[in-house]
Amino acid sequence: MAGRAEPSGPAACGGAPGLLPLLLLLLSAAAIIPRGDGQNLVTEDVTVVEGDVATISCRVKNSDDSVIQLLNPNRQTIYFRDFRPLKDSRFQLVNFSNSELRVSLTNVSISDEGRYFCQLYTDPPQEIYTTITVLVPPRNLVIDIQKEIAVEGEEIELNCTAMASRPATTIRWFKGNKELTGKSEVEQWSDMYTVTSRLVLKVGREDDGVPVICLVDHPAVKDLQTQRYLEVMYKPQVRVSQNYPVQGLTREGEPLELTCAAFGKPQPTDMRWLRVDDEMPQHVVVSGSNLLISNLNKTDNGTYRCEASNAVGKSHADYMLFVYDPPTTIPPPTTTTTTTTTIPTTITDSRAGEEGAIRSVDHAVVGGVVAVVVFAMLCLLIILGRYFARHKGTYFTHEAKGADDAADADTAIINAEGGQNNSEEKKEYFI
Repeated sequence: MAGRAEPSGPAACGGAPGLLPLLLLLLSAAAIIPRGDGQNLVTEDVTVVEGDVATISCRVKNSDDSVIQLLNPNRQTIYFRDFRPLKDSRFQLVNFSNSELRVSLTNVSISDEGRYFCQLYTDPPQEIYTTITVLVPPRNLVIDIQKEIAVEGEEIELNCTAMASRPATTIRWFKGNKELTGKSEVEQWSDMYTVTSRLVLKVGREDDGVPVICLVDHPAVKDLQTQRYLEVMYKPQVRVSQNYPVQGLTREGEPLELTCAAFGKPQPTDMRWLRVDDEMPQHVVVSGSNLLISNLNKTDNGTYRCEASNAVGKSHADYMLFVYDPPTTIPPPTTTTTTTTTIPTTITDSRAGEEGAIRSVDHAVVGGVVAVVVFAMLCLLIILGRYFARHKGTYFTHEAKGADDAADADTAIINAEGGQNNSEEKKEYFI
């Protein structure tokens, strides 16, 4: 940023009385130097953190070898060309030429803040100033907490103080990753500022062990923060779980095992089982956090409660028991075994039905034809049987004819064949 020009004369070199004759000589020489028309004197403001190094630069555009000098806020000459009249070793020459005078100031303090003047001896003389601003980071950052240990549901107050900064700092609050809003107050002491921010926070069990962070926004420092971890006490959290049966219903005659778990801060020291609105059955066994019923029956129905307590308070969890009937078993058959066959049902379209009907008609026709053929064959067999039976009886009659009157077997055979009489008859017939 360019400084604003102010007219000034040679008296600006005050603070070095022994150099007055030399300065008068130089001013006389400057009187005969051609006018510095078109020359521009340029500089920038400087912002520096306390203790760091500030660099001041006086530059000339279109230089004609005119003399450049640098003066402090008290208008004492720091450098005249490359000569340092001021006895302050913190000022060191960085660069000197016809177009620039650059000077560094080490270990900057608040007292160094102000306007510094660049002068160019032309006709008329030119002068601009640059401002050095000194930043001071907070000296200390502290969080004070109203209660070191809070109880769930309480409101606590936290204060964060950033001391002796310049300019005044901005304080931001965070709980974990969530930003919160506090209320700040600023106090000024001389050139320094002290800022205090107040935060009111209602805590719960989820805040236990969570950091509350005080963070500083200041141009002189980055990532300056401090934090405090919350410690919150809360009453127990109770949970009842069923160990057995792992899955399925609680049935009559079967066992039941329950477990009670409790977590709190401080850790619960007192834990007990009870039956809501009724007495605990005598056959129920309680061992620490476990409850066991070895043989369930329907008189055990009801609500069983596990209670746990600590210094903050008492909590409970309930388990509702309903005992179901035992599973029904079917005895095995003794004499008769029934087999059930399931016939799958097939859904077909109309064309498939028509084809099935046609196939049924064909089978009926074929069956009728086969029946007629079989019937005809049976009739034929009967007729043939009767025929053969009739002829077989006639043969036996002729064969036995005359056998009854024969005296012996040979005579019977002759008689069966017709005998001699038959021969004679035949002979007589032919004669």
